[in-house]
This record gives sequence, C-alpha cells and structure tokens, in this order.
Amino acid sequence: MTVRPTLALLLICACRAAPVPSAARYPAGTALVAHRIRLEGTEIRYIDAGRGTPVIFLHGFGASMYVWRGILSPVESAGFRVLAFDNRGFGSSEKPAHGYGNTDYVRLLIAFMDSLHLPDAILVGHSMGGAIAAECAISYPGRVRGLVLIDAAGFGVRQPLVLRMAGWPVVGALVSGLRSRWATDRLLRSIYADPSKVRSEDVDQYYAPVAEPEFGRALRGVLREFRFDALPGRLADLQIPALVLWGERDELIPPRLGRALASELPRVAYLAVPNAGHALPEEVPQEVSRLVVAFLKDGVPAPPHNLASRLTTTGR
Repeated sequence: MTVRPTLALLLICACRAAPVPSAARYPAGTALVAHRIRLEGTEIRYIDAGRGTPVIFLHGFGASMYVWRGILSPVESAGFRVLAFDNRGFGSSEKPAHGYGNTDYVRLLIAFMDSLHLPDAILVGHSMGGAIAAECAISYPGRVRGLVLIDAAGFGVRQPLVLRMAGWPVVGALVSGLRSRWATDRLLRSIYADPSKVRSEDVDQYYAPVAEPEFGRALRGVLREFRFDALPGRLADLQIPALVLWGERDELIPPRLGRALASELPRVAYLAVPNAGHALPEEVPQEVSRLVVAFLKDGVPAPPHNLASRLTTTGR
C-alpha cells in the first residue's frame, strides 16, 4: 500500500467513537482490583493478586494488561502471585512525551519490583513486553528467576506501514492523530489467526486508551525511541530457564525470528502453537495458561532436559 492511499484511508476512518469510561476498563467486572503508583516519574496502573512466587506479566506495543485477562486467574489458581501493569504510554497509565527507550522500560520494571519489595520474579512478556523482559534479565540477572517469551520482539518486527509512518516527522503527528475505533478493530483482527475470535468488547478495551489525546504522542515516542531488534548476540550468557512460545501463524513477528531468539538461550524450551497468530495469549488463553503453569511448576525449580517434551505431552 502506498503512502497516499494509506493517508486517504486514515482520513476516511478519522471519525471517533465514544470510548468506554475509565471505570469500565479492565479489570472492571472481575475479582481483580487495579491500583496506581508513581514510578520513575510516571503514574502506573497495575494488578497484584494471589500468593506465592511472583510472576510479572508484560504486555506488548499498543496493548495493556487486558492482554492477560485469560491467563492471570489460571496462574494465580496454580499457586502463584500474579502481577501485571499498563506500561508507560499504554493502557490507563500516563503517557509522557519521552521515556520509551529499552533501558527506560527496564528501569521502570525494576522500580515496580522495588516498590513491592520483590527481590526477584519470573517475567512473562508478550511482543514488546518480551523484549523488555529479556532486556531486564540481561541487565539485572539476579532479579529474574525465569523467562516466558511469547511472540517476543527483540529480533525484529514486521511493522505495518501505518505504524512506520507514525514514527515519521510531520507525517507521524498526522497519522497518529487520526485514530478511530474502526482502525483499532482492523489492527486487532490482523494479529489473530482467526479474526472472528475478536469480540466487540475486546475492541472497546483496546480503543479506550487509543482515544486519549496523549496516546498519539506516546505512540510516536515508542516508535522513535524503542529498539525492536536489540537482542541478537546478547542472550547467550543468560543461565535462567526460559520458555519461548510462538503462534505458528504470527505474521507480525514470524516464527523464524522466534526460533532465532530461542537458539541463543542456553536453557530454553521452544514451542510453536498451531492455529494461532501474534495475539497468542488472547487467541488461545487456555493453551497458553497450561503451558505457562507447566513451565512455572516443572521448568523454573529444576529444568529437566526433556522440558519441551513434558510441556507438549502434559494433559490439556
């Protein structure tokens, strides 16, 4: 698609729908409770539930902790403390003009752990959140007990043209300012292998922060400052157990990049999930929950040599 037709499409779709109010945003309607805390100059909205070994869930680009709606309760029920937050620039957290570099997000994550007096944790990251989790393990190896990387960025991303344009000078301000519920719906469906699984309420939750005036500024900040290809050659020294999960039909970050990522980790199980796209935690939450819980119980305490086999053959 060329630039001119893309801009025309954005102009057509620039009309806005009314977003869901803050009180109706996830985790509203669930047993989970959202809290707020100021970290590294940014107010962050987060969830903290359960008892046991802490597991921190990091969402990806343009998303929020809503990504983990089908994962948190099963992991908590398995005996773990689950924590998730809307990262800087996304969801219901603040959206400043700057602070979106890789090291900025790592510092924010460590500040989050420090604020809750967590000496270490297991990190579960999806997409951009996977890159942040890996960066944290590299920079603070003593703070990370294990990694679960789900369709993780870090080895490159096939960004749609509209997102690439959002990072361009002048044009970026125009593109990121023309955000609609229709466009949110189209982008969300594009990362599912089966777009029919996307519900109207899912689009509502994704669109809510997109409609905020500061979202465009944050979007441009991330696209300018964050490196989505910063991990190659930097993972070999990580001695913590890792699980790499990938949707076989991920077109945004293809499985070949997942295999490249896994090949650099010394203690890793790589599992491809069939009939799933980039939105793996949302498209097949039961399967992802099963695999994550199996890893947390069998892989982190004492990773067996046949971890991948045990995860694959565990009963559904």
